[in-house]
Amino acid sequence: MLYLEDLRVGQRYETAEYQMNEAEIKTFAAQYDPQSFHLDAEAAKGSFFGELVASGWHVAAVSMRLCVQSGPKFAAGIVGLGGELKWRKPTLPGDTLRVVCEIVEIQESRTNPARGTVTLLNETRNQRDDVVQTFRCALFVPKKDVNAS
Repeated sequence: MLYLEDLRVGQRYETAEYQMNEAEIKTFAAQYDPQSFHLDAEAAKGSFFGELVASGWHVAAVSMRLCVQSGPKFAAGIVGLGGELKWRKPTLPGDTLRVVCEIVEIQESRTNPARGTVTLLNETRNQRDDVVQTFRCALFVPKKDVNAS
């Protein structure tokens, strides 16, 4: 388990991989983002993308799963304060995703000596190492020693 004292700016973590498939892309889209370019390969040919693509929200959900299952293990879990999500490139059926997490900022809490805030830059990358999504987020992370200054 990682506590605030264990972390340093510049530390990087990489998750396991997850392969996207067409059936799952369509199932997710049907329930949460029912747009033709996520649901129908033929209809997607006439779209902005020109082919079937995964919903960005699906990519975000898969990225979260990867971080929870195989990313850095923060002592309190992944307790987010918010962030900025950007989709950089479309994710296609057959793409294999992984998340590269880098600590970009660490701050001790001014009001709660038992925790701090860690800012991560998470890059979701495909098998070609293309960045398909970035998520810069702030997390609460507890201290190991609440009496630490």
